Amino acid sequence: MAAKIPGLVLSVGIAIVATVAARFIPLIGAPVTAIIIGVLISTFRRPSARFIPGVKTASKFVLQLSVVVLGSQLSLAEIAQVGLESLPVMIGTLLVCLVAAYLVGRALGIVGDLRTLIGVGTGICGASAIAAVTPVIGAVSIDVAYAISTIFLFNVAAVLLFPVLGHVLGLSQHAFGLFAGTAVNDMSSVVATATTYGPAATQFAVVVKLVRTLMIIPISLVLSWWAGRTLIARDASAGAAPDGMPGPQSSVVVPRRRVNVFKLVPWFLIGFIVVAAANSVGLIPTVTHPTLSAVSVFLITVALAAIGLSTDVAGFRKAGPRPLILGGVLWVIVSATSLGLQFAFGLN
Repeated sequence: MAAKIPGLVLSVGIAIVATVAARFIPLIGAPVTAIIIGVLISTFRRPSARFIPGVKTASKFVLQLSVVVLGSQLSLAEIAQVGLESLPVMIGTLLVCLVAAYLVGRALGIVGDLRTLIGVGTGICGASAIAAVTPVIGAVSIDVAYAISTIFLFNVAAVLLFPVLGHVLGLSQHAFGLFAGTAVNDMSSVVATATTYGPAATQFAVVVKLVRTLMIIPISLVLSWWAGRTLIARDASAGAAPDGMPGPQSSVVVPRRRVNVFKLVPWFLIGFIVVAAANSVGLIPTVTHPTLSAVSVFLITVALAAIGLSTDVAGFRKAGPRPLILGGVLWVIVSATSLGLQFAFGLN
């Protein structure tokens, strides 16, 4: 625990500065200010090794904890209603994204695993989805790094641009929450984007995003089945040379693991539901809601400060232009699809 203190203190310090600064620039908000400060620090001087454990904890556990606290603002009935209402947009954006990832990725000459990771990351929940499907398809580490770098870049772009776009389009809190929950990738970016727009948008976006996260389960099962078929086909086509050695078509295959459905459900999703259930039966007094909401926003700010500090600018350069082009195209397609489906189903 002591090893995490320097990184946590640094992240909290940035969050405090961002919170104070947000009083003077409320349009940007504390979470966005924190991630900008973190990125600037990382660009000019990456945090040393002693800060890394605490920064990692802040960027993951603190963020997940903030989502659990957000459950205190909702009831199970609201969660069910939001899930059903957003289902057409959620399924539509996911299907469009996966098809586009396949077609555009092939056109750009991007290999199967990398385009799958970018497609799943954009269509479901960013780094979490990438991490979930990586062992399923046996993706190599360099593809994972490229995909995460690409997804992160457009997450930051969404945090900065989507609230402005929402105001230009005149989206309501409800409509923007649905837009952010279906068109932004990682939970951190969803929360940061929606928090800038308003508290009602944040609550709606979080529920939409959490329901969307559950799509990891069926997608991972399908990819596991497909990867198994591909592996069998490769083994069959490779054959063996007369001397008993592998044939010329054989290749080294990254080991794949079977899908454990229970491990695909994030713990903070369960925590969110439990806290929302407690709120539904009155175990969380209404008078505490504003304080808990403020605590959640501050925790989000701490997490985004850490995410900013973790930004690997050099990683973007190493990834090259093609993954970035694919990520950018998918980002635009998913955003346009989300808004289009909202208008088509009258959800705006």
